[in-house]
Amino acid sequence: MAKAQAMGALLMTVLVVLATSAEVAHGICNLSSDGIRACQPAAAIRNPTNQPSAACCAALAGADLRCLCRYKSAAGVWVRFYGIDINRAMGLPGKCGLAMPANC
Repeated sequence: MAKAQAMGALLMTVLVVLATSAEVAHGICNLSSDGIRACQPAAAIRNPTNQPSAACCAALAGADLRCLCRYKSAAGVWVRFYGIDINRAMGLPGKCGLAMPANC
């Protein structure tokens, strides 16, 4: 039983990674892959910049922030693909003068 649960968890992780990788390649929540790359330096795990770039803020201004909140639970995916610290990433809208949705 434990082996079956472990396999199920592994399968679910693989499916989340595959689904997210396809979405990230084309952008998610009205945030293009270029927008994600523009924000990566300010949300990086290692040596992040202090402030997001103008390009990052412009990308976030056009993004669906409520939609992006759903991706907090897939933090491991962001780390693998972009080296992004999810907590720093969630702080970027505020640094750009944008309000995050309630309960995000």
